[in-house]
Amino acid sequence: MLERGLVPDFPAEALATERGSTLPGKPDAKALEQFLVSAKAVDPIRFPNLSLSVVKLLGSGEYVVQFPGGSVAGHFGLAVKDYAHSTAPNRRYPDLITQRLLKAAMAGRTQPYESGELAVLAKRCTEAEDAAKKVERQVTKSAAAMLLESRIGEQFDAIVTGAADKGTWVRLVHPPIEGRLESGFEGMDVGQRLRVQLVRTNVERGYIDFKRVV
Repeated sequence: MLERGLVPDFPAEALATERGSTLPGKPDAKALEQFLVSAKAVDPIRFPNLSLSVVKLLGSGEYVVQFPGGSVAGHFGLAVKDYAHSTAPNRRYPDLITQRLLKAAMAGRTQPYESGELAVLAKRCTEAEDAAKKVERQVTKSAAAMLLESRIGEQFDAIVTGAADKGTWVRLVHPPIEGRLESGFEGMDVGQRLRVQLVRTNVERGYIDFKRVV
């Protein structure tokens, strides 16, 4: 079982251009790493936002099956072609499948799964992990809303982390919590620093709303 995190049309060139750098048109993991290392050295304060943007552009990884003589994308983020991961809590079932395959191979026994079964299991493991991550994100958002629940009306230094038609998002410098900018977002762009005021929180839904302080 392998995990890959490569999106065929990885649009990171724009991020590099905005920062006076360049990336090749074809996805290149090593070139991306060099760009990120350089960007962190130049602007460490805004680097977490850049890093998050790159992770989002890469997209979610997925479990796939590699057969002898076959070809898969590999792990783009690690820049390796042949990749397998074990011992992580979120990979218990993929690990179990891989260990059964290895045990059978080492004992010279028939493999415990058919090719079609492995493809189905890989898809199922990807879907289950995505569902678990969704729950984790919701818990994190609700915990952040609970932390700020008693601080309505306070002002904070923040950085814009996302600016699109669906909304503008900011991350507080301290504590490093992200929320939606409900007003004063006109002309805002990712990476800009601003002062915001906490307007409301919703612990159940994990919502945190700010307004820009002019």
